[in-house]
Amino acid sequence: MNSVLKELEPQALWRIFEEICSIPHPSKHESRIIDYVKSFGEKLGLETLVDDVGNVVIKKPATPGMEDRKTVVLQSHLDMVPQKNNDTVHDFLKDPIQPVIDGEWVRANGTTLGADNGIGVAAAMAVLEANDLVHGPLECLFTIDEETGMTGAFGLKPGLLEGDILINLDSEDEGELYIGCAGGIDTNAVFSFSQEQVPNDVAAYSIEVKGLRGGHSGLDIHLGRGNANKLLNRLLWQAGRECGLRLASVEGGSLRNAIPREASAVVVVPKDHIAAFEALYEKLQQDIKKELSAADPGFQMILTKTSKPEFVMDNDSMSSFFNAIYACPNGVIRMVTEMPEIVETSTNLAIIASGKNTIEVSSLQRSSVDSAKEDLCNMLRAVFEQAGAEVAHEGAYPGWKPNVESPILKTMKEVYRNKYGKTPEQKVIHAGLECGLLGGVYPNLDMISFGPTIRNPHSPDEKVKIGTVAKFYTFLTETLRSIPA
Repeated sequence: MNSVLKELEPQALWRIFEEICSIPHPSKHESRIIDYVKSFGEKLGLETLVDDVGNVVIKKPATPGMEDRKTVVLQSHLDMVPQKNNDTVHDFLKDPIQPVIDGEWVRANGTTLGADNGIGVAAAMAVLEANDLVHGPLECLFTIDEETGMTGAFGLKPGLLEGDILINLDSEDEGELYIGCAGGIDTNAVFSFSQEQVPNDVAAYSIEVKGLRGGHSGLDIHLGRGNANKLLNRLLWQAGRECGLRLASVEGGSLRNAIPREASAVVVVPKDHIAAFEALYEKLQQDIKKELSAADPGFQMILTKTSKPEFVMDNDSMSSFFNAIYACPNGVIRMVTEMPEIVETSTNLAIIASGKNTIEVSSLQRSSVDSAKEDLCNMLRAVFEQAGAEVAHEGAYPGWKPNVESPILKTMKEVYRNKYGKTPEQKVIHAGLECGLLGGVYPNLDMISFGPTIRNPHSPDEKVKIGTVAKFYTFLTETLRSIPA
């Protein structure tokens, strides 16, 4: 393998991360990365096991003189979000990620990088490999499928770990310590419709929304970026009412936890409404460009004449669907009253996928307040059921309640202050960390999360700041040295 990152520090971490990039490991397809991590532990002669769901645990004894220290669990997840630019040719099941050094950042060539959470995985593996560190007993837990259901954390059983402290390596701002996170739940709606023959005297169009930044549906939800599904529906809804538009198919988004960057539809319009429809399109796309000029300046809505489809959706079902998507809440719902810079509750209208007689809509609700999360789910249910859809709530996972008296929080604040001369910020993150689930299985764990600076996770613009990786790793190793008896 031709190394791009070999000169970066710490070299062991970057070498391992580059090896991770070479192994396809999107969510639900982690078998090769599981084998890689398992083989890594076994080659080091360390106790290594894989549980029933695919989580890997590697245990490393304490260095001499540190045997009486509390056992630390270093936790990270093996899967990555597979997103690419529409002009990038890449098969996430076969092709390696191609890291690129871009100034003070590492990014990928047209795809997600997988720094979320490959850097955390690489850091834990570098600690396991190192023979010059001082630390107490260690257990490294590598979970599967964090990004699309947390099935690894859900499947973890009691008795596998013996640790007292869990350090999650899946946060994305250096100099910040996370002590709580939002819980989440999926709301999925299925709209049924009848197919009708395409009317005579119509023109067919494809409509594409593209060029949006997208991003993590928790970390980036407050940035005002465009949601491709919502933006496309603005044109569909208005043209359905004013121009006799009929819908043949619609697609948008691909991941429940990513803000949808692209959406498309095939429609037909009566020929005597073509001028009005094209004028409506021109005005609306210019209006949206102005609205998103700061948050999403790359927005494009492209209208192209296409071949006539064979069928369209029946008119009543189409109108109900358009109304539901328009009425569906999206984005930030409420900020934390005590911490007004932190999102409390949000929702992301993530995926729309049409089939022969159904359209499926998937969304993800997040909140650090369970009752607010349930209220928001009920709101979406009411909108979708009013439009005739069948609705199901799935994949609920709990939040992680902050503990400001956490002993590991106190230790890590002191270590950071002594090392860098300032106190790290303590925060609650509006994203789903596995800590809530892991704490349910191991309620006595003292937990904390931290990481290097990563920007635009869950999108092809994902990048990690090189200098913060070294700082993150040094902070980790100094913390391990400072764990109390």
